Amino acid sequence: MIISPGRGYIFVHIPKTGGTSLAIALEARAMKDDILIGDTPKAIRRRGRLKGAQTRGRLWKHSTLADIDGLLAPGVLEGLFAFTLVRNPWDRAVSYYHWLRGQRFDHPAVHLAKQVPFDRFVTDPATLAAFAANPAASYMRRVDGVEQCAAYIRLEHLSEDLAPLTEHLRVTLDLPHENRSERAADYRSYYSQNSAAALGRACAEDVSRFGYAFG
Repeated sequence: MIISPGRGYIFVHIPKTGGTSLAIALEARAMKDDILIGDTPKAIRRRGRLKGAQTRGRLWKHSTLADIDGLLAPGVLEGLFAFTLVRNPWDRAVSYYHWLRGQRFDHPAVHLAKQVPFDRFVTDPATLAAFAANPAASYMRRVDGVEQCAAYIRLEHLSEDLAPLTEHLRVTLDLPHENRSERAADYRSYYSQNSAAALGRACAEDVSRFGYAFG
């Protein structure tokens, strides 16, 4: 997450959407008072500024707008240009699985990904429940329940969807490709008909809202 009162924006980083690349591009132009929450080099250097902050939820790279309640003065958040990246859920699930297999922390999803092939992982009830419970909009709801998002930027349509952000910033962003996972380029090869349908049902809100399809 990046909060820039000086440039009037807040970037919410949904997991496995290419957000690290966008964060690095934004941080290259960071103002001295920008709040950087994450694990990029500049965010790590500024981590001490958040010490003692009292917020409703956890302050980490994937915080939601509701999580940061208490971090900003009343009324500041409402005036910011809020945006996030979204990604085809079938592609995102493949990326998530391969990322999990490379992790060492103690979490049920990590253990599951290391123990079973992708088709079993993505149809596991816990995996499907997690995707269903966290559509893109859930990250962009403030503590009062209001959804605040000026731009949902589809990873597959960057040149088109970045336009509102570049207009707001009045700069062109150069996005590097960070956190690339070792996987086949075509996400469809990982799915059976049943697993593709199961994830589609779990992610029905995002599929419908952003015009995604398995093909």
